[in-house]
Amino acid sequence: MSGSSPAARLQRLFEGHRLTPTQRRIAHCMVRRAADAPFLSSVELAELAGVSQPSVTRFAVALGFDGYPALRRHLREVAPADAEQEDAGETYNEYQQAVRAEIENLQHLCAVLADPAPVERAGRLLAASRPLPVLGLRAASSQARGFGYFAAKVHPDVRVLDEGGSMLADRIDSARRAGATALMCFALPRHPKETVDALAYAQDQGLNVVTVADSAFAPVAKHSDLLLPAAIGSGLSFDTVCAPMLLGRVLLEAMCDGLPDAQARLEEFDVRAAARGLFVE
Repeated sequence: MSGSSPAARLQRLFEGHRLTPTQRRIAHCMVRRAADAPFLSSVELAELAGVSQPSVTRFAVALGFDGYPALRRHLREVAPADAEQEDAGETYNEYQQAVRAEIENLQHLCAVLADPAPVERAGRLLAASRPLPVLGLRAASSQARGFGYFAAKVHPDVRVLDEGGSMLADRIDSARRAGATALMCFALPRHPKETVDALAYAQDQGLNVVTVADSAFAPVAKHSDLLLPAAIGSGLSFDTVCAPMLLGRVLLEAMCDGLPDAQARLEEFDVRAAARGLFVE
């Protein structure tokens, strides 16, 4: 996106703020109507975004302003006096912006992985745990299930914990009694209190907690023995999580390195899959 375009300035204003889905809807509307945004009333913006007027006020406060009038004054102050001054370079729509943000997240993850020691340590901890509980609630449940699906191909006992409730602690207890020494956790915004409580309980039971989270400062950090951060994209109504998913696959690779019979298990599965005709080639 052109760095000096109204849409680019708005995007930079929104970055770094944790916005609710409703607030993101307002942000997207403003990006789409970037040239008009400094001159819209709160009622007009609410109608365009399909939200309530109080939601627009809360949105402005979430960005650090006293209210919507203060936000609008700020936008007018930074708006170019003449539209002809705008950069005529390449621009991107909101969907392209989301893709480009994820590319930046992956580039950052690539730089972090230049030091493989934390991932290698995590791989050893996960490989040694029998069984291996994998926790992920709400938004992180799909990450936990995906990790668990592939981990079960090489690890002898993987237990996916993707539902909260009063039985969650029971399932952690069961894994610990069966010999678990580590717990793998995926923690993504908005962070459920149950996830934080479950990690605290797991540590109390003596489990080493390995966590993939969106930030090293996520609420789960204080209850993680080893936290591996992977940034998420927040440019759309719902978070995009390409970097956490890829980091999960990297952890699987590191775990395989700690399982002497991992390759044999994979080859055995391929033989059985072929005999059963599981896949269409």
